[in-house]
Amino acid sequence: VARGIGLDNRIGSKFLHAGPGYGGKKIALLGLAFKPNTDDMREAPSLAIVGVLRAAGASICAHDPAAMAQARLLNLDVSYADTPYACAEDADAVVIVTEWNVYRALDLDRLKAAMQTPTLVDLRNIYSPQAMAELGFSYTGIGVGRTA
Repeated sequence: VARGIGLDNRIGSKFLHAGPGYGGKKIALLGLAFKPNTDDMREAPSLAIVGVLRAAGASICAHDPAAMAQARLLNLDVSYADTPYACAEDADAVVIVTEWNVYRALDLDRLKAAMQTPTLVDLRNIYSPQAMAELGFSYTGIGVGRTA
């Protein structure tokens, strides 16, 4: 299953490899809805991502400005946070899944300070890899590669 999901360029196989912290690392998932400005969870990429991460043993905290009530109805095996910063508290990585404006305007210093490890996986290419590297994040964007 992980190999098949890894073929999806929005996720990528590198994101699914075991590494330090495998089997319980905390992941902050920002965005649950299929697209911004809706609570629509039908065929949302977050559903597949949650499944893969849980199968790998990760604990997940999720935030979405509108879709958390709908997500709760789906009985996802995640915890929920009221803000992106609370979601990122002690996270080993933050994954931006839905391009909500609130995620475009994150206080990145505050986000980094909340995290255990400053790793950001940007599935919507909201941020510049160079700017994220300058802020001290390990950054992975879709089709733009990775910075350390």
